[in-house]
Amino acid sequence: MAEEHELIVDENKIKTSIRSGIPLTITTYTLPHEIEVYIVRVLAVFLRLAGHENLRDYIEYCIQELSVNAKKANTKRVYFMEKCLDINDPKQYKEGMRNFKKDMFNNLAHYLKLQKDKGLYIKVIMLYSRDALQIEVRNNVVVSKIELIRIHDKIARSRQYSSLEDAFSQVLDDSEGAGLGLVVLVLMLKKMGLTEDCFDITRTESETVARLIVPLDQTVLTNVTGITKEIVAHINDLPHFPENIIRVQNMLSNPKSDMKDIAGKISVDPAMTADIIKVVNSAQYMTTKKIDSISEAVKILGITGIKNLLYSYGSQKLLGDDTEEKKLLWHHSYKTAFFAFNLVKNFQHDKSSIEDIYLGGMLHDMGKIVLAAVNPDVNNKIKSFCEEKNVPPITLEDIRAGMNHAEVGALLAEKWNFPENLVAAIRFHHAPADAPEKYRLLVDSVYLANMLCEIEDGGAVYEQVDGSVLSRFNITNAGQIEKIINVFSKGFNREKP
Repeated sequence: MAEEHELIVDENKIKTSIRSGIPLTITTYTLPHEIEVYIVRVLAVFLRLAGHENLRDYIEYCIQELSVNAKKANTKRVYFMEKCLDINDPKQYKEGMRNFKKDMFNNLAHYLKLQKDKGLYIKVIMLYSRDALQIEVRNNVVVSKIELIRIHDKIARSRQYSSLEDAFSQVLDDSEGAGLGLVVLVLMLKKMGLTEDCFDITRTESETVARLIVPLDQTVLTNVTGITKEIVAHINDLPHFPENIIRVQNMLSNPKSDMKDIAGKISVDPAMTADIIKVVNSAQYMTTKKIDSISEAVKILGITGIKNLLYSYGSQKLLGDDTEEKKLLWHHSYKTAFFAFNLVKNFQHDKSSIEDIYLGGMLHDMGKIVLAAVNPDVNNKIKSFCEEKNVPPITLEDIRAGMNHAEVGALLAEKWNFPENLVAAIRFHHAPADAPEKYRLLVDSVYLANMLCEIEDGGAVYEQVDGSVLSRFNITNAGQIEKIINVFSKGFNREKP
């Protein structure tokens, strides 16, 4: 969303953001009044759909304060550049700030045009994640050490105030826009029952990031987790992972087993043998020649390859592709897997994890496929559970629509005794920062591949992609993303299953 577009709140886009866990981003260069109004309207719809309208007044103030501060920071940068002053030099900083406010207000249009011409933006990002509402305000100038010290000092000093009257009664340094306003922001957090630990301002190599995290009510979290477990428990058509596959997996885990024995065990099941040979010859395994026998497939793929193939094969057999919705989900999964594979191959050159990453992409949306299979009888049981736990009906609707599909998929993967890294890929594919560090490459690859597919389909934009994940893959601009999508899509369309 950008200020050049008509300022109409798209409720469907906000619903998609909440249900899919993709950040909602509003980008502006000068933060005119109509954009401020638009942000407030979007926030109101976002909180209503997320079931947190009671937080509107507090978060509205926080967003407005942080957005205006980001705008002032951008204006300050172009002001210092025009005056040929170094903002990071304490003496020059003091000199520049002496007349900054007066000059800015006397010639605001000039400085706003300068910052727009230089591409200095303000981004307001809203994200409804697994366990919190996250609000970020980013601007692409890096806060100086001097400014950061002053900001953190204001946040620390705000602890002594219990009310606005206390804050206003103190003599506060008003030379910075982040003075009294930040103190009031912390007081707003207190009104929500939070501390200043839920708010922070940091800097990256290219941005200043103000982040506000509002934890969800723990009772609601507990009930949502309970619903997802109920969903998994009542999928009676999927009680256990197939016994024949489990037996082969056990052999694969036994160091005394050789490839001949493993191939022999698989060949006992003609249907599985035929299906595996078919899968091995498909685009996802990219073999150089046609494979005709299971022994040949086992030799080529090796222990890890066969293990991963069986997880994928078993999941597809159990979850099925008997409806158009499931077929579309599996198509997206194949594409995500292909993109993830090629991201690691081309940007990370890590052959040791490439097969696990492909499998993570294949199964990342397993929860959506499970939810697509929930039958009316199961829905009635879950509805009863919601009534028993006093869970609002909209919570179940959101889960059915996919908001919590990552957790549903992860719970099912745990039930099927999938390895921890694969469970992590499924559980955190919308929240890579929450993943355990040892699985970050896997999760980041699946997350970015999924986002590339979303961008190609029009469900997301470059600005919504996690910056730390982009850095891992050395992606710095939207043009790179477009090129990657173009190349990967052509490759996928040539080889798609």
